[in-house]
Amino acid sequence: MGIKTYNEQEVILGCASNNRKHQEILYKKFFPKMMQMCMRYTSDQDKAMQVCNDGFLKVFKNISQFQNKGSFEGWIRRIVFHSLSDFFKHEKKYLHFMVFEEKEKSSQQNALDQIYYDDLLKMINELPAASANVFRLYAVEGYKHKEIAEAMNISIGTSKWHLSEARKKMKELIFKYQQKSNYAR
Repeated sequence: MGIKTYNEQEVILGCASNNRKHQEILYKKFFPKMMQMCMRYTSDQDKAMQVCNDGFLKVFKNISQFQNKGSFEGWIRRIVFHSLSDFFKHEKKYLHFMVFEEKEKSSQQNALDQIYYDDLLKMINELPAASANVFRLYAVEGYKHKEIAEAMNISIGTSKWHLSEARKKMKELIFKYQQKSNYAR
């Protein structure tokens, strides 16, 4: 007799009923991707594991609110990302991982250390729409350029260009924020 496999809807309903077997199935299926996303923002595996597990706890508590609009994985990713943002609000010294993957000059890192998550969201909203979308998908949600290109119906090169432009603009906005913060003191 073979092992029973469950479709996504059965797993969702089982988790909503607090069925441990379905919760385990969901956790095992999505944990690697969510952990990978968390590791993009902190190199500390213990902190990434804590954030990821906090996110899954929120997923299990709120799974009955999933309305089958959009992908289930995207819904989970958003919840885990919110757990990341909550963590970074409390540990603002790690915030620079959420904006840039590469290391920047120490003066820029100091500026990033002063920025709160809400300020970053405001800055992202100041970007041109297409660049902001690519930036969110790549830097925040962890999608690859190929996935972004397919979702937005653009080429991979265009996706990379939008990310590059978004990073340049974000650096300018962060510099302006730092200047404004220095004058406010």
